Amino acid sequence: MSTPLLQLENVTIKFGGLTAVSELTTTIDEGQLVGLIGPNGAGKTTAFNMITGVYQPTSGTIRFAGKCTAGIKPSRLTAQGIARTFQNIRLFGSLSVLDNIRVAKQLHNTQNYLGSLWRGKGWRNSEATIEKDALELLEIFDLAKCRDEMATSLPYGDQRRLEIVRALATKPKLLLLDEPAAGMNPSEKDDLMHLIRFIKDRYQLAVLLVEHDMKVVMGICERIAVLEYGRKIAEGTPKEIQCHPKVIEAYLGAAATPIEHA
Repeated sequence: MSTPLLQLENVTIKFGGLTAVSELTTTIDEGQLVGLIGPNGAGKTTAFNMITGVYQPTSGTIRFAGKCTAGIKPSRLTAQGIARTFQNIRLFGSLSVLDNIRVAKQLHNTQNYLGSLWRGKGWRNSEATIEKDALELLEIFDLAKCRDEMATSLPYGDQRRLEIVRALATKPKLLLLDEPAAGMNPSEKDDLMHLIRFIKDRYQLAVLLVEHDMKVVMGICERIAVLEYGRKIAEGTPKEIQCHPKVIEAYLGAAATPIEHA
């Protein structure tokens, strides 16, 4: 049996007397698309922050590619293959679209600071490769036409797409998407669903998706875990989750209406 790409075992985090996430256990395999859902305040983003090293669990273990992540800084976890986006778009607003991608590409740049100071042949070749790779990414995701525009001048949907492309530029094995459909209209959400499927298939990535829009979650996820007040109350296929009594109650307050209509 292969080792899961990501493994959470009884992960708990407390802030003073508040338990934000309690004994969360789940796994994600390579190439799997998993949803993490729950009402506001359920602990979804807190779980993201623990996976990416922003928070350290109070107890429990997180393993990525078989190795414990305890004490590893977010930048190192990103270099090892965990990338994420945020609820609120966090682009480098003073940089161009192209430079947002070039910055992410620098994560794997082997040139040291002396090379940057002297700007020798090795540095020039490295920068040329980074720009070439960045432009290829922008072409793939139909953003090359605005390469020289300021990132924050793009339409909202394109900013969301750019943030995802910037995360891809770090060459992740696991991509965490935190409410990517927030603020999007129905047409943009449909485009987002196609984009996530395309990314997963083209780059053979595992994807962990936090999202409130049930059409998006049920439409693309292979497996879904549900949190309520920091505890996992259900996990299964979309069909299993949309009919699960505890899930329906968590969202609607009564086990009467399927979750797909929430």
